[in-house]
Amino acid sequence: MSSTAADALTVEGIDISYRVRGRDLVTIRDVSFRIGRGESYGLVGESGSGKSTIALAVVRYLARNGRVSKGSIAIDGRDVLALNGGELRKLRQDTVSMVYQEPGKALNPTIKVGRQVAEVFELAGLKGAEALDRSREMLEKVRISDPAGVMNRYPHQLSGGMLQRVVIAMALAAEPSLLILDEPTTALDATVEAEVLDLVSALRTEFQTSLLFISHNLAVIAKMCDRVGVLYAGEMMEEGSAREVFDDPRNPYTVGLLRCIPRRGTAKNQDTLDTIPGFPPGPGETGQGCVFADRCGLVEERCRTEAPPLYDAGPERESRCHFHERAQTLPRVVKPETEVAAAANGSGPGEVLVSAADVSKTFHIEGQTIHGLVDVSVEVRAGETLGLVGESGSGKTTLARVLLGLTSPDQGAMLAIEGKALPENAHSRTLDQRKALQIVFQNPDSALNRRHSIRRLLSRALDKLGGYRGEALTTRLRALLSEVRLAERYLPMRPAQLSGGLKQRVAIARAFAGDPKIVVCDEPTSALDVSVQAAILNLLNDLQRREQVSYLFISHDLGVVRYLSDRIAVLYLGRIMEIGTAEQVFNAPHHPYTEALLSAVPTLESGEAARERIKLEGEIPSAANPPTGCVFHTRCPRFLGDVCVNTEPPLAEAEPGHAIRCHIPLEELRRLQGEEVTVAGAGD
Repeated sequence: MSSTAADALTVEGIDISYRVRGRDLVTIRDVSFRIGRGESYGLVGESGSGKSTIALAVVRYLARNGRVSKGSIAIDGRDVLALNGGELRKLRQDTVSMVYQEPGKALNPTIKVGRQVAEVFELAGLKGAEALDRSREMLEKVRISDPAGVMNRYPHQLSGGMLQRVVIAMALAAEPSLLILDEPTTALDATVEAEVLDLVSALRTEFQTSLLFISHNLAVIAKMCDRVGVLYAGEMMEEGSAREVFDDPRNPYTVGLLRCIPRRGTAKNQDTLDTIPGFPPGPGETGQGCVFADRCGLVEERCRTEAPPLYDAGPERESRCHFHERAQTLPRVVKPETEVAAAANGSGPGEVLVSAADVSKTFHIEGQTIHGLVDVSVEVRAGETLGLVGESGSGKTTLARVLLGLTSPDQGAMLAIEGKALPENAHSRTLDQRKALQIVFQNPDSALNRRHSIRRLLSRALDKLGGYRGEALTTRLRALLSEVRLAERYLPMRPAQLSGGLKQRVAIARAFAGDPKIVVCDEPTSALDVSVQAAILNLLNDLQRREQVSYLFISHDLGVVRYLSDRIAVLYLGRIMEIGTAEQVFNAPHHPYTEALLSAVPTLESGEAARERIKLEGEIPSAANPPTGCVFHTRCPRFLGDVCVNTEPPLAEAEPGHAIRCHIPLEELRRLQGEEVTVAGAGD
């Protein structure tokens, strides 16, 4: 591969190594790819595969102990590795920009947004007022409706989607020829993610910018990228057209990744997600054969002794596998769906376990009255999963905290467990009531004490919640480890020594230490790779079948919610807009807000009619000043007029077990959505 004037980026045969304790650990081996002018290229793979390391090497941001020890990198035909300090700064200023996963960390919290965007233009030679004017124009380009107001705010005063747009505005201000996006939408809601992706696509066309897009969300890569490279343990395993790679993978690792993803319409009782066994090797742990050999179901002796080259697997297709022609015959790791269906027979939801009626929650913050929840009523049955979906600020976590007794609701709320009144405050609950309701948080790093060993973390929970002591504690600890499929060798370790998936298993084990009846899962898989996510979802599903435990499952990944949930509640501005079985909520007719959420979800499926995305106008209104009438009317694509502005619709049962809060009759919604009509306009 050679660099041409048409290439925005050429990476040729690079090795990247880190100097650790006197020895060089090679993390990237012989990786090559190119990105043509105006092209979008995706890099996918599990955590630790080397995606971000390559991105940092491209802009020479590697840590001081890291270096490109072999190969070359060229941007617009210029050798990046040969640039001196001044030339490198000029390259970063004018030619290449980078958008990181967490925009909050990319912005200075003590400087107003306008000042930070203006700095980019000032570096290009513009002065004061002119730089501020250009900043305002750039914020308009990234579809910020009130650029002047946003410029006068600090980063913490903006939503996650708004922050990401600000960072994209800064990255594109210099009109770079190459834009690197490192997991830019991982933490965003489905609607905000769709807006950001549409924005990037439009700006890519306007500025003729090439993209290097890094993500573990394969559906996002399929939507955004022309070509894709699949990385594993620092090696390129497969490369080709994004559509061809995802429709017809030619490497067992790619096949494994794709099988881990819940496909449209699949549910836990219909199919078990496949997983990739084992774990990726660490730096310096790869042997002489194929780096994927220890986890591959097609492995033969040749794979362990002879490292495969990148074979020609078709027009502009390459695969690092000796047996790429039969990659899709990779054996499944988990039980086939027929066994899953048989195991699920007769294990449906039981009696009502936990109920919350007429729950409202008002917060008083800095002189403002925030309506976090408004007259919410839900119930969760034994052995059932109730999914909660909605944009940030819709009230999902507030409702979970009320059920857990961590947030007290307003007067008039009624909480009950197994038909008995449940005190509003956790401190007022009995030990049995506290044991019955447990939580698994999104980030196990924040939830687990990093100073304690895994043994101590789990033993303490078994002692406090289960009353286990001595030999009984040891026996129960072993059983608990078996339930969450965690090896005993991890007990002496601390959380920092475990992978993200292992830490989340520890968090789940701790939640199950007291034999809970309901577990709140607050975004438990959003930060995990698809392979780890599949293992965690299978684990939660298996525990539910065996223990008849119930879940309140919160996530912005609608595919995951659809897969795991029996029923789903859709929240907006603290109100339930729709509630019903997963099939009722995900299949038309649904509330216009649900319709918009579902239309925003990217999909890997091909060969079916693409669902037209329904764009919601503006940001979600402030809960301190919600709209009159239907709170969704300011953004609703099916806005009717005065009735929506003046009258709040009730949450009415549209069909047995399925309730919708909307003025449009069910049959009319069915007709509109069945015909895939998008009604333009929204009330202001």
